[in-house]
Amino acid sequence: MTQLRVVSPDGTVVGYERTGQGPGLVLVHGASADHSRWQPVLPALAEHFAVDAVDRRGRGLSTAENPSYDIAREAEDVVAVVEAAGHGVTVLGHSYGALCVLRAASLTDRIGRIVLYEPPIPTPGHHIVDPSVLAQLRAAVEADDRDAMLEIFLRHVALQTADDVAMLRRSPAWAGRLAAAPTIARELVFVAGFEADQSLATITVPVRMLLGTESAEYIKAATGAVLARLPHGELRPLHGQGHLCMDGDPEQFVAAMR
Repeated sequence: MTQLRVVSPDGTVVGYERTGQGPGLVLVHGASADHSRWQPVLPALAEHFAVDAVDRRGRGLSTAENPSYDIAREAEDVVAVVEAAGHGVTVLGHSYGALCVLRAASLTDRIGRIVLYEPPIPTPGHHIVDPSVLAQLRAAVEADDRDAMLEIFLRHVALQTADDVAMLRRSPAWAGRLAAAPTIARELVFVAGFEADQSLATITVPVRMLLGTESAEYIKAATGAVLARLPHGELRPLHGQGHLCMDGDPEQFVAAMR
């Protein structure tokens, strides 16, 4: 395992860990996480790919973001890692990380394939977060109660069960999630304004959409909306799983990636 860093256009240092050998695979984690969230599947992925597991800005190996946050800067971070990895890499984005990948796709020609695991995009009749939940999150941020931030997000936004949350608490990723918890509220603001619009039609590389058969209805609607706009999109169901297949069924997840 090698720790590497690149510099994004705004000066942010983006760190990532490289593991394995083979075709390049860049992993972009979602909200309330860092690169350690991939630990359940990383050894198996590294048997087939040279895996670059990114720490999104402001966490882990990456420096803090500029005071004025914008998802466009996160897209530039993804591009910086992709261009360091070489031509034709596969890029996987999970949840909010999938939104970052969608924004990055139009900024570089180095991406060969894209995998999107449940990007949280609002669709007609389906909101991502209730205003009252966002208010609770902001109150938890003000109180610097990171455990409460995570609990609110996981139960009321990601719609995870109490058992799912308990499983995460026992995982190596929990410490990274606590560290990243203050970023949740600001990212939900950008989620609320994201659209599966005609710009997705400019993504000409193959895109595989991963969707848990047990995922929330708003996630299923979002996945369908993105697929409808992609010229070369395909759906791969994750049977019996929801938003966290990496933890619940690592073997199925790796099979879907291969």
